[in-house]
Parts: sequence; structure tokens; C-alpha cells
Amino acid sequence: MQATHIPKVDFSEVLALAQARGFAHAGLSSIDLAHAEPGLLAWLEAQHHGTMNYMVRHGLKRARPAELVPGTACVLMVAYRYRPQDPQWAESAWATIAEPGDAFVSRYALGRDYHKLVRRQLQHLADDLQLRLQQAGWPELHYRVFCDSAPVMEVELAQQAGLGWRGKHTLLLRREEGSMFFLGSLFLNVPLEAFDSAPKQAEEHCGTCSRCIDVCPTQAIVAPYRLDARRCISYLTIEHEGSIDPALRRAMGNRIYGCDDCQLICPWNKFAQAAHDIGFTPRHGLDHASLLSLWIWSEEDFDTRMAGSAIRRIGYERWRRNLAVALGNALAALDPASPTQRKLREAILQALQHASSADSPMVQEHIDWALEQAI
Repeated sequence: MQATHIPKVDFSEVLALAQARGFAHAGLSSIDLAHAEPGLLAWLEAQHHGTMNYMVRHGLKRARPAELVPGTACVLMVAYRYRPQDPQWAESAWATIAEPGDAFVSRYALGRDYHKLVRRQLQHLADDLQLRLQQAGWPELHYRVFCDSAPVMEVELAQQAGLGWRGKHTLLLRREEGSMFFLGSLFLNVPLEAFDSAPKQAEEHCGTCSRCIDVCPTQAIVAPYRLDARRCISYLTIEHEGSIDPALRRAMGNRIYGCDDCQLICPWNKFAQAAHDIGFTPRHGLDHASLLSLWIWSEEDFDTRMAGSAIRRIGYERWRRNLAVALGNALAALDPASPTQRKLREAILQALQHASSADSPMVQEHIDWALEQAI
């Protein structure tokens, strides 16, 4: 089919469809990511993927959308906001991090599982787009929807789609609202020429700022735009299955699931806009829970309360491991000379000393480490 005969749809119509489904922004990207392949290979060669061996298995498929989904001709990228409704969300997050006895959970995981929420809306958008393309005369639409669920270079595609630029912390940034949004992708068998007036690639606006690099508790951002996952608290608390390197435990503080420091410190996130999807509303008090209140959860409690949450995927064992590290850090941070803090120290010591006999050897090793922090 020659380009002159391709039926066209104005991109403004596509954007309207996306916004009607709750997406804040949308853009179209080509599938040419050849420029990103050397960086991906260098990252893998440096072992910065840690134990995420699927990264190696997928290899360059991440940079070749048509190999992941044969027939893909372009990718529709969308952004879905998740910032908490609280206008003081950043101040509240910092306040939680500063309280040793409280548990910090990454803001994106306080509510329901974003994978399901975003993919559901993407599927609806795909149905809408299919109908509009049929009306324009496109013969048949084939597509796949993804949201952090396949080997997709989402940030690279989003940059090419004009949604923003890659920040030095490796996340996508927009001048109008920072980085508090998820990226979703819709792989289409429709060529770019079928759309008019698509956004252009955004300019970078990080300048000389290095706040995200400087604030990282474990110094995981080893260079601008390069993250060593092996040191990243999000990786350690979520992706990593085994024992956490003792050299990194103290720096983890009370962060039991994910880490938002690089986003909290980013100047652009002062413009972050709140999520519209009530699915991101905090559940089970996770935005202000104490470590001790979570420590007493049984495995059944965890499975029941975390049903429908992204947190459930790490399982009870890693949940306990993460809590043990945070409790150890609380013991080290609390002043035994302070009457108020002494009571909390004693409660934590008692909780750790009477830990569940069902805890695995891996969890018990972290409990032993935590108890050592009281000395």
C-alpha cells in the first residue's frame, strides 16, 4: 500500500480518545530504537541488571518492537497519573521517611495494582482506536497493550513520542508535571503515516541539576542517565529475591517497598498533578503505617490485604525480609536515652526476638542482623 493511499486520522482525535480513557498524555513513536541498542548492551555487560536475568534473555528484543510483536509499525505511548490526591504529598512522604518507626511504601504502590488499572484502560483505548480507524478506512487493526509487563523500552519510546525527556534518574520527565505517572504502550500494525499532527520529541530540561543523583540513599544512579539496579532500593525490595547486601541495608532506612527519593527531590515534580483514578487511593493505611503494625501480619493477612495490590507479587517472605531490615534501622536510629523512643525500641526488640518460627532461614538472617543494630 503506497503512502498516498493510506487512510489518515488526525492525531488530535487519537489524543481525545486517550484522554477520554483517563490518560493525561499520548504520543506516537516509530519503532526505530537502533540508537538505544549500544547503551542497552553496555548496561547489561556491566551487570547493572542484577539478578533480573530476563533482561539478558530478552536482549535486544527490548529495542526492536517488531521482534516482540511481529507486524508492529508504530507505538502509541500514553501517560497515566498516579500522584496522591494530598496537595502536600511530597512533604508527607519525606515526613514518613524521617520517622524510623514508620514504614515507607512507594507512592505508586499505595493503592491497587497499576499493571491492571493501566492495561484495562489501554484495552478500552485500543477498542476505541480500532473503531475510529475502521471509520477512516483502515482495513484491519492488530495491536498489543503493555504496561511494565514485557521487554519494552518504554522511556525511549515515550521520548520519541514527544511525551517528555529522560531525566538523569532514568525516568521520563515532563515540564508540566514531572514524573508521577505510569507509561503504557499500544503496539500497532498501523504506520506513522496514517496519523497527522503527532507531537514532536521533547527537549531536555535537566540542565546542570544533579539532585536525584545526590539524594539517592544507596548511590544507585552511578552516572547521569545510568542506574545500577544492584544498588537501587526499588530493585532490592521488589525484584531481588535473596539476601540483601549487608553493606546496603543501613542506607535503606524504613523503605520497605520501593523508593521515591529521586522523584521527591526533583524540582519538576512540584508541578505533578494528582491521579483521577480512585484505584490509586491508599489502602490499609499504607501511607502512614507503623513497621510494627505490618510486622504482625500473618501470611494470610498479607495475602488478603494485599490482594489487588502490586505489593503482593513480592510474596510474604520478601515482605518480612524488607520489614526486618527497616526494623533494624529503626533500632539503630532510635535514641535509648529518650523515654518515648526507648519504648519503641523495646517493642521492636521484643517483636524481633519473638519472630515467627515459620520465617525462612533467609528472613531469619535479616532478623539477626536487625537485632545486632540495637547493640
